[in-house]
Amino acid sequence: MTEHQSTSHEGRQPLAAGQHERTRPRQEEMSAPAQGAVPGPDASPAPVPPQKPAAGSDAPESATPPDPAGVARSEGDRLRFVGAATRRIARGIDLDEIVLGLCRASVPTFSDAILVYLRDPLPVGDERPAVPFMLRLRRTDRLRLADDGAAELDVQAEALPAAQLCEVRSGGALAEVLRGVRPVFGDSSAALAALPELLGDALAIPDGRRAILAPLRGRRRVIGAAVFLRRSERPAFEANDLLVAAQLATHTALGIDKAVLYGREAYIADELQRTMLPDSLPQPTGVRLASRYLPAAETARVGGDWYDAIPLPGSRVALVVGDVMGHSMTSAAIMGQLRTTAQTLAGLDLPPQEVLHHLDEQAQRLGTDRMATCLYAVYDPVSHRITIANAGHPPPVLLHLGGRAEVLRVPPGAPIGVGGVDFEAVELDAPAGATLLLYTDGLVESRLRDVWTGIEQLRERLAATAQLTGPDHPPPLEALCDEVLDMLGPGDRDDDIALLAARFDGIAPSDVAYWFLEPEEQAPGRARRLARKALTRWGLEELSDSMELLVSEVVTNAVRYAERPVTLRLLRTDVLRCEVGDDSAQLPRQRKARDTDEGGRGLFLVNRLAERWGATRLSTGKVVWFELATHT
Repeated sequence: MTEHQSTSHEGRQPLAAGQHERTRPRQEEMSAPAQGAVPGPDASPAPVPPQKPAAGSDAPESATPPDPAGVARSEGDRLRFVGAATRRIARGIDLDEIVLGLCRASVPTFSDAILVYLRDPLPVGDERPAVPFMLRLRRTDRLRLADDGAAELDVQAEALPAAQLCEVRSGGALAEVLRGVRPVFGDSSAALAALPELLGDALAIPDGRRAILAPLRGRRRVIGAAVFLRRSERPAFEANDLLVAAQLATHTALGIDKAVLYGREAYIADELQRTMLPDSLPQPTGVRLASRYLPAAETARVGGDWYDAIPLPGSRVALVVGDVMGHSMTSAAIMGQLRTTAQTLAGLDLPPQEVLHHLDEQAQRLGTDRMATCLYAVYDPVSHRITIANAGHPPPVLLHLGGRAEVLRVPPGAPIGVGGVDFEAVELDAPAGATLLLYTDGLVESRLRDVWTGIEQLRERLAATAQLTGPDHPPPLEALCDEVLDMLGPGDRDDDIALLAARFDGIAPSDVAYWFLEPEEQAPGRARRLARKALTRWGLEELSDSMELLVSEVVTNAVRYAERPVTLRLLRTDVLRCEVGDDSAQLPRQRKARDTDEGGRGLFLVNRLAERWGATRLSTGKVVWFELATHT
């Protein structure tokens, strides 16, 4: 028996590839590892027979023939290590998890340190890579010795002094190694020229075969490189370790490719859904709005939840929240179509139950399995009433000014897309200071609780939040939304969440003036007189001249086409709003009048003098409105 061989001890396991010989403690102080476990770096290694040096090596070949049993054990350990390492790498979903899996699998079992470089930026799929070819240090892990001599994994705490960014020059030594794809030893001529280019001059490469440079090649191109390092007191890498490094690099590169593609798809889906949601909420008269949207967990990020607030004629506002069933790009696309349809129907000023009926027809046209729930409500700040129609959606919760929270009793209805069902609407009081909360089922339903339990918890949370601010002061709207989302637990993010909160301020009867005008020639003059009296009562005499001029132009246009009485309404809030309604569906359009035209200048004056103006078609005609600022 030569000095390279020793007898096998009972109960000892062969070492995984790359583990090295340490100073052995006394036999009675050692504990045998569990059967089948891969020994750690401090375990005593099994005897490894001498290997035949690689071609071109200066090391002398041992005269003692290798032990077949020892070779078999060594190869078996390598296979087990590679299997365990690749499974660990494959468990990663995103880029950081995959790189971390490679580092944790390699250190300390296969190497004492590892550096992972990736392209910056990483190309996605068939995307043309950026020029110049840059590699950025993504992660470094190393093994350090504690004060008592035990080995500990030092992750990112003491970064190896390597270059953070490297440009791969075309035709350079590093480019040649990366183009060759195969891992190379650090003492090879190719690596000796390539490693300083990659790592910089600050990091000294260990002598001998204690470094491996492994290119990371994805499906189409090289996307990075990994450098495995061993300390001088540890045995050098063997020829078979190049195969291990190649396996680790291949699985890591393919995993990174998939992670980048998945990340891009998730980003596109998330952006698609967010662009279909409103960028900002309107600021209608008599109501304040706040909203929240949270995507689902990483495994099901894309959904079909949406919310909307749509200003309507007469200072009313439509509040909409909906949820397309399923989690996919298709669900997000259908959500966008239904939201657009709801906005169009709201512009026609249809009753809430009619809006749901037409949404149901649209969903059926999109496909037989296009299902969604939706709640559509219209709030009138003048009458302090709200009309609600429901299509299979969780009921809204109303938080009163005194702190009482109640789940509104609205007809449940069938989901949109079922077809052949009627929807009902219910009209309820909407007192000033109250807050209406519309939400999707992701807020109240999860694997840990059913929907009705979640609704009751939501009601209790709203009531408890209101108690903190006192009975006469409702909680701030934005803070209230945050409090509602705080009720979510760790297992409550199975679905995406849309939340729309509306604080009803209303418009006091003393701030509203309303008249009917017969469609006759005297109507514009009467409208001017009525408007002047209302402004005098409100202390806004300075706006009388502008108001009389604009009212006269708009009422004149309405009388020209109307067959029934014309309505005139003035609203005093933070602005002065005038609304003129008639039974003609033809919308007025601003045009440039010629010098010889006797008319056509009315809307030009409205556009120049009013802060805002517009026209909305109704089922019974149209409303033309304009606003004047009440302060300078």
